[in-house]
Amino acid sequence: QVQLVESGGGLVQPGGSLRLSCAASGLTFRTYTMGWFRQAPGKEREFVAAIRWNSNPAYSDSVKGRFTISRDNAKNTVYLQMNALKPEDTAVYYCAADRNVILSSIGDPDQYDYWGQGTQVTVSS
Repeated sequence: QVQLVESGGGLVQPGGSLRLSCAASGLTFRTYTMGWFRQAPGKEREFVAAIRWNSNPAYSDSVKGRFTISRDNAKNTVYLQMNALKPEDTAVYYCAADRNVILSSIGDPDQYDYWGQGTQVTVSS
């Protein structure tokens, strides 16, 4: 049974940093594309970043240059380092996984079969 467990969310001031973690189990982690998505109240779930099995990353334009996604295959964990946070980054952040994500659709949440429960990130002064 695949499980994804996010951690690291919290309250941070604008301009601050947070690092999210997603620990995966029940899958051959090194073969999976791992993604981060977020959902703010009243909005649709949106793509944040993803990292393929070969560690190639992809980012949404809204976070490019501020967020960094990485993976540690020895720990079955994917990370999202978030710097220069803005109030508009406030959302529930979800980790997602799938083995067969099409590169051209890496930002499509429908491509991912497995999801975590989410962790709240609030950026506010």
